Amino acid sequence: MTQQTDETTQAPSHEVILTPVAATKVASLLEQEGRDDLRLRVAVQPGGCSGLVYQLYFDERTLDGDAIRAFEAENGSSVEVVVDRMSVPYLAGATIDFADSIEKQGFTIDNPNATGTCACGESFH
Repeated sequence: MTQQTDETTQAPSHEVILTPVAATKVASLLEQEGRDDLRLRVAVQPGGCSGLVYQLYFDERTLDGDAIRAFEAENGSSVEVVVDRMSVPYLAGATIDFADSIEKQGFTIDNPNATGTCACGESFH
C-alpha cells in the first residue's frame, strides 16, 4: 500500500538534473494546465526492447519514498521533479533537457547509467 508523505516531513533529494531550458518548458506546460499543485514525475519502468523505459508525467501525488528536487526556470519560477525510490539509482546523474529544433522536439534524457539503448531510442538497459 502506498501512502502519501506528510508535507512537514523533508523528502530526500535525487541526483537528476533538469536543465534551465527543460525547467522553463515544464513551467510553461504547468501554466497551460492552470494548476500549481503538479510536479514532474520521472520514473523508470520495465518495458521496451532494451528492458527499461523512461516515464515523464505530471503528478499531484507525493508517495512514500519519493525524492524531490526543485529547479529554477529561465523566467525565475521554480518547478519540482519527483523520482520514486526504485528509480533513483537508475537515474542518478541523468540530465533532462528540452530540444525544440527541426530535427527533434521534446524532452531528452542523457543517462550515464544506460549501458545501451534500442534502435528506436525509446528504451535502455
